[in-house]
Amino acid sequence: MRDASRDGLAWDDGGLDLEPRWTREPDIEAIEAVCRRHLGIAADAPDTDCAVYFHTAGAYNKLYLVDSIRGRFMMRVCLSVDPRNKVRGEVATLQLVRRKTDMPVPHVVAYDDTSTNEIGFEWILMQLMPGRPAYFRWRRMTMAQKETLVSRVAEFQAQLFRCGSLGDGFRGIGTIGAGPDQNPATDAAGVPEPGQIVSSVWFSGPHYHYTVPRGPFRSSHDWLRAYLMIIIKEHTTALNDTHDDDDREYAEGVLRVARKLLRLLPKLFPAIVHPIERTVLWHDDLTLMNLMVDDAGRITAVIDWECVATMPRWVASQFPEFLRGAVREDRPDRSRYTDVSDKGSSEDLSYPGGLEDSLDNEGKTELYWIHLMEYEQTQLRKVYSARMRQLRPEWDMDVTEGALKVDFLGAVSRCGAGFYLKRVEQWVDAVEKKEFLGLMEVLRVGIRKEKSSSHTRSHVSGAT
Repeated sequence: MRDASRDGLAWDDGGLDLEPRWTREPDIEAIEAVCRRHLGIAADAPDTDCAVYFHTAGAYNKLYLVDSIRGRFMMRVCLSVDPRNKVRGEVATLQLVRRKTDMPVPHVVAYDDTSTNEIGFEWILMQLMPGRPAYFRWRRMTMAQKETLVSRVAEFQAQLFRCGSLGDGFRGIGTIGAGPDQNPATDAAGVPEPGQIVSSVWFSGPHYHYTVPRGPFRSSHDWLRAYLMIIIKEHTTALNDTHDDDDREYAEGVLRVARKLLRLLPKLFPAIVHPIERTVLWHDDLTLMNLMVDDAGRITAVIDWECVATMPRWVASQFPEFLRGAVREDRPDRSRYTDVSDKGSSEDLSYPGGLEDSLDNEGKTELYWIHLMEYEQTQLRKVYSARMRQLRPEWDMDVTEGALKVDFLGAVSRCGAGFYLKRVEQWVDAVEKKEFLGLMEVLRVGIRKEKSSSHTRSHVSGAT
């Protein structure tokens, strides 16, 4: 029986995806009381000694800025989407990364992985990191600054490859520090080992209550099989419950593709693995919003470590999220793009404070900036790959040998989300015939029936 203590959480299924909702608001006075206690500030001390302000909200958290005589901190109040495990996993991951690497990540001052406290939710009190999201500075950074940033991210990733219990990663797939035990498993050196996986795939909506394996997983096969079991369970239930023809057709389509992927799975990933598969910590949401930089574009913090897990080494052969995009070798000519009026300005946005996604387009159509970003990503992927080769001589082999596996994971992910189902199915059918096309190529243009059975792979998620 799984822990059902998810008070304060509801799921809204009115949109394309399930969205978590707060059924009650955290009490800011209770948050301040907790902060004062853990920062050693008397409850009756003046307001100027400790003041708490709402900062922003994420998918599963509300963040509060803490200004105090002890310094500035961030209080992260968390929905109990995966009670205990999500907070435990994030704290254990942050502590390990601070201990084993020189990545700038927040220091955890205190935390509570239960909701039986005066706030009524799980929470983490952590150091406020300096800087501003690179997203807001990117357009004004020079290419040299961007190259330096990308090289630094490659160095961080190489350190994550080495920061596990083996000196070269971990064994097993899961979230470190997570699990039912009060004291999670550690190795002889006190390094936490992978436990249950903390992932939206496993905890969103009814998924939390499914009887499926939750890790730690011995192998890629076991992890991906559990992922596909969740997809099949969800859409089998939907098929049985619906009376709408369109919903029925959609569920049948997802199930058809998921079952094809399940049949393909053991052909790409061995079902029996001994010893347990080697894994590494992998930050799968390394966007420009989660890289903090100073005025010179230097990285000051890497944030948002919730739901980070140890992943197979082939998963970590991908580019970080912020470097993924279409290939564009030629820099777009600004003068050939339409002029538009643009009242917004990224310089008007402050951090901390309310974050908005609008940026200053400098009087140019958004298409120009999209194409410029694609060009920069294309060039910066080369920088990342070159630096990874220097740090890990086996990097090119990792990328080449992992490419088909990365594509399989991408196919599973898109199947679960219901995106590009027909083209994902085309890709699966092609692989079954030993026609090895890159998934991204198939998603972009499909497969023409007259194509021959010998193809050259085109893969943008690995090294160039």
